[in-house]
Amino acid sequence: MTDFLNLILEPLQELFLRFKAFLPNLLAMLVIVIAGILLARLLRAVFVRFLKAINFDSWSDRMGMTTLLRKGDLWAKPALALGAIVFWALVIVVLMTGLSALKISAIDQLVAQFFMYLPRVFSAVLILIVGYVLAGFISRAMLIAAVNSGFHYAKLLAEAIRLLLTVLILAMVLEQLQVAPGIVLAAFSIIFGGIVAALAISFGVGGIEAAKRMIERETVEKRANGAKDDIEHI
Repeated sequence: MTDFLNLILEPLQELFLRFKAFLPNLLAMLVIVIAGILLARLLRAVFVRFLKAINFDSWSDRMGMTTLLRKGDLWAKPALALGAIVFWALVIVVLMTGLSALKISAIDQLVAQFFMYLPRVFSAVLILIVGYVLAGFISRAMLIAAVNSGFHYAKLLAEAIRLLLTVLILAMVLEQLQVAPGIVLAAFSIIFGGIVAALAISFGVGGIEAAKRMIERETVEKRANGAKDDIEHI
């Protein structure tokens, strides 16, 4: 009977000892997660106040970022949206840090891979933000230049340039994140080439009359100049 009881109690005792050894790690994880979430909330509040102090919402309206958020069915102000992104990014980092406190080899490997991947995420976000701003700036500059030159399809040209730059930026972001780089490269080549071909055809077909008028105007000017030279020689 004693052997039977020992057979039952020994696994339970071993489980209890393992749990007792694991309990400090679990408590450390809970402390890290709770303290980290509270700190993330505090940093979000400070960050949002800083963005409001520098009029980030007004700048976002001018750069078109507010319109982009509305198209994505996100109705929060840009400062609050960016604050929420920063908050959840910090929460994810805190959770990964808390999991590493458990001292479990499989989780430690996962956490190590996550922190090794973080620089890629940061650079991808930076490329996306800077690329979006540059695409908007170049598109507006091209629109102004085309309007000043009297080009009839100035808005279409500006939107086409914005579209091409957006496709290029998205391809760069996905390549930086190492999301199926072979598929991304092939898809980018097909999409970019298709857009360029479509624009070339559309501008070629739509610009026949414009090109005809330009050629006729140049021909008339050359004839007028030629006639003027003849008169001068006489």
